[in-house]
Amino acid sequence: MNKNLLQLMSNSPKSLLMSIPKTTLLLVLFILVSEFAQAQDKHFTQFYAAPLTLNPALTGSMPGRYRVSGIYRDQWRGVLDNPYVTFGAALDVNFDVGFFDSRYKDQIAIGLLFVNDKVPEIDFSTNQISLSAAFHKGLDYDKKQFLTIGIQGTMAQRNINYENLTFDDEFNDLDAFNGVTAEDLPGNNFGYGDLNVGLNYRYAPKSAYVFNVGVAMHHVLSPEVSFYATSADDDDDPISKSSLYSKYSTQVSVQVPLSDQLFLLPRILFAIQGPHTEINAGTNLRIKLNSFNNNAFHLGAWARPVTNADGNTSLDAIVALVGIELGSVTCGLSYDANLSSYQTYNKGQGAIEFSLTYIGSFDNEDIMCPKF
Repeated sequence: MNKNLLQLMSNSPKSLLMSIPKTTLLLVLFILVSEFAQAQDKHFTQFYAAPLTLNPALTGSMPGRYRVSGIYRDQWRGVLDNPYVTFGAALDVNFDVGFFDSRYKDQIAIGLLFVNDKVPEIDFSTNQISLSAAFHKGLDYDKKQFLTIGIQGTMAQRNINYENLTFDDEFNDLDAFNGVTAEDLPGNNFGYGDLNVGLNYRYAPKSAYVFNVGVAMHHVLSPEVSFYATSADDDDDPISKSSLYSKYSTQVSVQVPLSDQLFLLPRILFAIQGPHTEINAGTNLRIKLNSFNNNAFHLGAWARPVTNADGNTSLDAIVALVGIELGSVTCGLSYDANLSSYQTYNKGQGAIEFSLTYIGSFDNEDIMCPKF
């Protein structure tokens, strides 16, 4: 293992597990995955269930006064005994204000987000804590239209446990990696700051019809994410080119009533980060369980095409989701069935994701923002 490989690990937690010299299988996975995983963000399939990670302007966008949410993603369980996992938890609150005209239903909102992304096999993790603020400007008198601007500041920390890594020069030429490496390893822990901004527009022209569209820019500061100190004067040194790409995304969702009990919820998320692009597109079917409240059952299916750094486009995964709304509580379970070229090596395994959301002071309106 050399500096370039460690740099790749610092850019992508998903590529990190591929560097473990446990088996030839993991080496093959590293070669196949690292080409399109480098320098990309973690992501959640149920992106609307983690709104503060999707767009800062979604802070406080909910049919209630406050929201507590959590989401857990488990990947590569078919390959490793300890798969890499991503966990997020958030709290956001909104307040009614009347800065410009008390006739409009303006709101301000604040939110706190914590995300942990970890490869337990070698104890490599990224922790981040973010503080969000949003202003929801009412555009009419009856709360049918809102235009929102949001901003989010982030502090992140990355660390790795070198005791769980082995290097070529530790091999005893017989049966074990029990020597002492001569690798010049950098410090195993560092932190950085970041900034995200976003806009969102929500329109509900009549009962049960809802339209949301938003744009966001993440990593405005393009922070340095290498374990190694960089040299700004050395343009040929790949170690000095380790700033995180800014990410630009657009998300659109629509709720269309098919009947009093049945609703169609198509949505799409398009994201560009450096040379990589990703699209999540599909629809949910929302089935109300009765006519007296908003308890409902969800079924969903999406597809995720991606484009890698070489400009090659492929269908990365298809997704199935089930979810349920019971009063102020919403929970969802989804599975990513991976279709990439390395599926033979990962035994067809994808990712399992579970989300849970509680909305306080729930006003029992029809859904005013996407849930998954």
